[in-house]
Amino acid sequence: MRTAVRGAWNRAWRRIWAGLRPIDPYRSVKAALGWLVIVSVAITTLLVVFAINSATELRVITILSIIVSLFITQFVAQTLTRPLDEMTHAARAMARGDYGRRVRGGRRDEFGELAETFNRMAADLEAVDQHRKELVANVSHELRTPIAALRAVLENVVDGVSEADPETMRTALAQTQRLGRLVDQLLDLSRLDSGAVPLHAYRFEVWPYLAGVLKESNMSKRQGHARNDVHLHLDVSPPELTAYADQERLHQVVVNLIDNAVKHSPPLGRVTVRARGGGRPDSLEIEVQDEGPGIPETERLRVFERFNRANASGGGPQGGGTDGGTGLGLAIARWAVDLHGGWIRVAESPRGCRIRVTLPGPRPATD
Repeated sequence: MRTAVRGAWNRAWRRIWAGLRPIDPYRSVKAALGWLVIVSVAITTLLVVFAINSATELRVITILSIIVSLFITQFVAQTLTRPLDEMTHAARAMARGDYGRRVRGGRRDEFGELAETFNRMAADLEAVDQHRKELVANVSHELRTPIAALRAVLENVVDGVSEADPETMRTALAQTQRLGRLVDQLLDLSRLDSGAVPLHAYRFEVWPYLAGVLKESNMSKRQGHARNDVHLHLDVSPPELTAYADQERLHQVVVNLIDNAVKHSPPLGRVTVRARGGGRPDSLEIEVQDEGPGIPETERLRVFERFNRANASGGGPQGGGTDGGTGLGLAIARWAVDLHGGWIRVAESPRGCRIRVTLPGPRPATD
């Protein structure tokens, strides 16, 4: 009973406090200007009354009232416009590329809210600028590695150090394929970021679709994939399960998850792809589980970030480690799932890593 009374009192006080804002000069610029006018008029009135009762000349009182009003107005104006001056200097610094400037907060009025919004905008711009720099550095690094390897192979052939035999050509082809995969991934991310990838979703049968994806993955392993000793297993229940999604985008998700699971599987390991129906008609849940070292709980929120290349052998994310991965696969998977309005996350697993994808299916029709 006492808790209910305290809660009702707190709610009533919050409503009263919110209602007093229009007349609180510390929380409203309009109220501050209104009080400025009231105080100026009151001072002028008091000086006029004093002049009448003391036989002081009216022009003296008028000059005094003007001077006092000017001082009060100047003080209030400086107090109110100080955040605007700070924001002006910070904006000029940001125009020169310095995104670390911030505006002092602490005010409770509209200027205080504007200062907080400005600081959040500055933080976002600083994060975007930092991401741009990291993107350029990471892309440069990723492109340099296969190009340097390909150049070394070709220089050896030209200089006569090695023959242009099939094995040498396969090495050069592998580096070229790696370079092509990186370019394709960067283009996918660019399209996803710009919103230039429309969804063409429709209903399809899950079993034959995922069976085709796993068949392609097995074929890619036989064509020079870094790992060809990992067994892929498909589990769809019920076998006649149907889903509603964009098959091309879903293909990107499943292929990238399988690729990362294969990379971090132990020798002769097993990667399992499970598909189940969701809570709504034609919704879908897909899990890709491996038998590798898994992902620590502290890294699970960062695993879908771009260029996240922590070493999985040490318990890092599955986005590619020292095995030549780009760290873009899971980022692409996340964006493709987001396009469907779904979710992708690392699920609990007693062994290895299990990543779960949830697609909500078609949106319910509205009247």
